[in-house]
Amino acid sequence: MDVIYEVWYRREYRDRNDTELRIGVYSTEEHAKAAVARLCDKPGFKDWPEGFEIYQITLGRESFSEGFKTKWGGPQMVAKREAFDLPYWVDTETPNPEE
Repeated sequence: MDVIYEVWYRREYRDRNDTELRIGVYSTEEHAKAAVARLCDKPGFKDWPEGFEIYQITLGRESFSEGFKTKWGGPQMVAKREAFDLPYWVDTETPNPEE
């Protein structure tokens, strides 16, 4: 199977929109880590170096292959009526507030 590595930078804030930056896609994990190393001391990134994430992606394989379902609220959600989607196989026990 062919694999690639995707690098993202994410940072959450209390008083403004979160930062979510797609840094790039790399052919090896070593190249992805090298990209993080090149950026971690740059303006913005150096203030929160923990924000880098590397994801291994297998080419030719779909995500959410069993569908998805919506989860309402939850401890990480700011608003009770806020929703987010998860793969269908993930157990969600938080009820829909509209029901």
